[in-house]
Amino acid sequence: MLSVPHLDREFDYLVSEEQSDDAQPGVRVRVRFHGRLVDAFLLERRSDTDHVGQLGWLDRVISSEPVLTAEVRRLVGAVAARYAGTRPDVLRLAIPPRHAGAEKTERVAPLLPVVTPVDPAGWARYNRGEAFLDALRQGRAARAVWQATPGESWCDRLAEAAAAAVSGGHGVLAVVPDQRDIDALWQAATSLIDESAVVALAAGLGPSARYRRWLSVLRGEARLVIGTRSAVFAPVDRLGLVMVWDDGDDSLSEPRAPYPHAREVAMLRAHQLRCAAMIGGYARTAEAQALVTGGWAHDLLAPRPLVRAAAPRVIALDDDGYAEERDAAARSARLPSMALRAARSALDRGAPVLVQVPRRGYLPTVACARCRTVARCRHCMGPLALSDRGAEGAVCRWCGRIDAALRCRRCGSDAIRAVVVGARRTAEELGRAFPGTPVVTSAGDSVHPAIGPGPALVVATPGAEPRAPAGYGAALLLDGWALLGRQDLRAAEDTLRRWMAVAAQVHSRADGGTVAVVADSTIPTVQALIKWDPVGHADAELAGRTAVGLPPAVHMAAVDGGSEAVAALIAQAALPADAEVLGPVDLPPGVRRPPATPAGQPAIRMLIRVRRDDGLALAGALRDAIAVVSARGDHEAVRVQVDPLHVG
Repeated sequence: MLSVPHLDREFDYLVSEEQSDDAQPGVRVRVRFHGRLVDAFLLERRSDTDHVGQLGWLDRVISSEPVLTAEVRRLVGAVAARYAGTRPDVLRLAIPPRHAGAEKTERVAPLLPVVTPVDPAGWARYNRGEAFLDALRQGRAARAVWQATPGESWCDRLAEAAAAAVSGGHGVLAVVPDQRDIDALWQAATSLIDESAVVALAAGLGPSARYRRWLSVLRGEARLVIGTRSAVFAPVDRLGLVMVWDDGDDSLSEPRAPYPHAREVAMLRAHQLRCAAMIGGYARTAEAQALVTGGWAHDLLAPRPLVRAAAPRVIALDDDGYAEERDAAARSARLPSMALRAARSALDRGAPVLVQVPRRGYLPTVACARCRTVARCRHCMGPLALSDRGAEGAVCRWCGRIDAALRCRRCGSDAIRAVVVGARRTAEELGRAFPGTPVVTSAGDSVHPAIGPGPALVVATPGAEPRAPAGYGAALLLDGWALLGRQDLRAAEDTLRRWMAVAAQVHSRADGGTVAVVADSTIPTVQALIKWDPVGHADAELAGRTAVGLPPAVHMAAVDGGSEAVAALIAQAALPADAEVLGPVDLPPGVRRPPATPAGQPAIRMLIRVRRDDGLALAGALRDAIAVVSARGDHEAVRVQVDPLHVG
């Protein structure tokens, strides 16, 4: 496959008589192009050509396995058009590298697997839940955005939906954020569906094992595919249901060109095949809410009395309003007395307590105790952090150098204070406040998938919270300002998602479950957690973005690179008539520079905004402009992302 954008088109080759039987549409082939051999896919066989001139010969058929199906080929083309990308880039995401040994495995005749009858009681708790299951059995194109209730076993509900579709003779695709979710859904699914018909696809598999499993899907042996973002392209036979769990998770956004989001690809696939689709989560994104308000999907909600009965008690403790009520132990653990009492009550009942801290490490950011100037590295100006109690000097988080003689650049003081307290420091403080209670830290490279029964204090960063077999008795959500105060379009949405993921694991109010969040109680996101109203929050987010012209109310493209390269690309593009060009602005934090940006030249970002109806026109214009720039040989100097996850 040719990676240069201006060569993203079909090329004709002659096929010899000896190769004719194996050279079928969808197989991998090797051809000579511009004097060198390149790998390609054979798209179709024709008896004529519109090429004027002499045709070359197909060099050889690499494998007779038709790995590129017509359905996936159509999806690849649609994704490339949607994200202003090239088909070769999308094909690299859709089809894993070949392993010859895996193709030699014996084929198994596809059979309808044994499926345990689904008990509809779990879905009956939701309005129109049973009707949704019936639609899946009958193969109808039901589309839903499912709001899971607190304490809900989401993997059991997804497994039941999959079993209903499989029992009707249809294939199912389930996309989840990470390996822990794959394992949980696999366990639930194989209790209802014959294990031989369930396949898990994840990046953690070795190349050979992943390709072998992918081939079992291609050959129709698997009826349910569970995987992370790239599994959304899996060639599931007779696909009848596509499911995405927790679509707000960053890991569902592909970091490689053309940067598609698994949710968008899944919904595009459901639209092409006219099959059922479901997006589920404890919280809700503005994009999912837009599908409901636009009429493409309907709500799957539980009645409010049931939600209130299942939810824990949520209390907000304002950052500046509880200092006077701390007792001695609370001061050492930077917790208000009310949160401390909730934790003690849960531990006395024999239940674990979860403490969510936004940052890992010990003291990830420190400042001068006198003038509050943030401590920075003398070499690269990166932020300094203390790695442990009694550490000899601070470590730069950018270059790794150690500053053994901390002294403020502004006032000369050698006294420091914590700006942000990390998970390990919090665990240390809680250990002093609760002597004799086991303290577990789950963060960074040391993530615990689950904890054992019994009382324990679990300190975790967002996304690394272990599962508790019987749920948590209480949860303490610290430093809410660190999550809510991020300069990011999705800060509020992402904060509520992370908080609700924790609160959903806490016992109900009737069982004594309490969630204490340290944040301003007047903030709408905090109120949404207290009321357990993710739908209202998503609706408000969508309305707010519509008012100011931000995705998903509009389509927006980000063009990153050096100022000259960005200006040249935009000038080349035949943008829609009402397109707005915004910028330039600095690249958002954490966004890497395009690889060919000239050294010493700052990378900038220009934004192009169009109406929803002009999204494909915008992507097409940028795609054509990239092809022109590519023909000049400098396409790597610019990066184009349509509807990027982080606008700025």
